Amino acid sequence: MRIGELAKATGTSARALRHYEQAGLISSERAPNGYRIYDERAVVRVRNIRYLLAAGLTLDDVRVFLPCLDGDVAAAPPSDKGLRVALERLAVLNERITAQTEACDRLEAALREKTGDRILPTARTASGGPDHPEAPR
Repeated sequence: MRIGELAKATGTSARALRHYEQAGLISSERAPNGYRIYDERAVVRVRNIRYLLAAGLTLDDVRVFLPCLDGDVAAAPPSDKGLRVALERLAVLNERITAQTEACDRLEAALREKTGDRILPTARTASGGPDHPEAPR
């Protein structure tokens, strides 16, 4: 299948597929006209890559899962190495969340100070977070 067909079958862009290929996560053959031709198994591989990326992993992290990208990644038990990579990524994400929350709190405090503590929705309230008036209780 050509790159556009693979993109449509996986809900991704041709640009992302070229990026995955450059990163060594998928491969293609070249047709005589220079077009990339992918094996039908690439659909499963790309869906697994997208699943792992959506879970918060990076392309570098996904490389650890190369041996199992052609199977059912979501249902398979993680390897020790895969579990370690996922836990490390989780720690990085939690550090970023903490840093962003602290920055949000500092900005909110500065705005409240400058506005005389008038009604000012917090970023969490304004974005529909748990403090939002329409959030489920």
